[in-house]
Amino acid sequence: MSLGNPRFQYTKGLHDLGNGGYAWLQPDGGWGWSNAGLIVDGAESLIVDTLFDVPLTREMLTAMRQAEPKATTQIKTVVNTHHNGDHCNGNECCQGAEIIAHKLAKEAMTHEPPQLLAGFLDLAPQLGDLGLFIKKAFGPFDFKGVTQTLPTTTFETEITRHVGDKLVKIMHVGPAHTPGDALVHVPADKVVFTGDILFIEGHPIMWEGPVANWIEACDRILAMDVETIVPGHGPITDKRGVKAVRDYLVYVRNEARRRYDAGLTAFEAAQDIDMSDYDSWGDGERIVVNVATLYKEFTGDDTPNDAAFLFGQMAAIAKAKGRL
Repeated sequence: MSLGNPRFQYTKGLHDLGNGGYAWLQPDGGWGWSNAGLIVDGAESLIVDTLFDVPLTREMLTAMRQAEPKATTQIKTVVNTHHNGDHCNGNECCQGAEIIAHKLAKEAMTHEPPQLLAGFLDLAPQLGDLGLFIKKAFGPFDFKGVTQTLPTTTFETEITRHVGDKLVKIMHVGPAHTPGDALVHVPADKVVFTGDILFIEGHPIMWEGPVANWIEACDRILAMDVETIVPGHGPITDKRGVKAVRDYLVYVRNEARRRYDAGLTAFEAAQDIDMSDYDSWGDGERIVVNVATLYKEFTGDDTPNDAAFLFGQMAAIAKAKGRL
């Protein structure tokens, strides 16, 4: 069953949401292929997220300027919904803009500069299946051409901005996918940009947790008076998509808990959980990260995940499933 909002096609490029709202979509929504948004009123504009590298961001900005030349000559504000590079590596393309992010998102950006992924890609030929997985996920992007540009304004709970006469509410809902997850809500347009709180028709990835926060973030979106929901990855959706992500999180949490109580390791549990209801969703190997994070939550272990180790396990799952 498609979870896309029937009003919109899932095609690459700029999609007019109506009333000065736009979404930039990048199918297939897998690793690095993120969405972004544009909010316009009069001669002012706000961009929700930039993209994984400079060429992709410049292509997006060109399309936005063609659609709204009066409002986008000078971008007033950029919001980064979280710290992952596919939502902020293009910040440098918006010179002079105020760049807003949660304080934990800015902090995390300083620990994950673009050069980190560039280095992994350089090492990929020496890393066997892990290298193949890294190359497949991140090979299409130019990290060496990125000059990291950090947020200029941070917030803790909520911050608002006006784009012309239009109110924009930016709300922290993390830690969930990452520590600094934020929603960008435009009440007058009944639109919300969710960042990676929503992966539509793709497996979400829980780097941070706790899962209860992520479920609560979904509940918060479901309680909003919104009709158009732009996820961090995947097609534009509606509340059916939010519910599907919520149901996924509840299911994986409950199934992981049963296997934790039965004494299985996190990797054994990830391989054992029946995910057949989600076979049509992309990037199924992310179950490895989700279960690993849940196990840490069950034990009260607050040490950071070993990302390189988990990528190795995801590579093993992807190979076993014929996706490598």
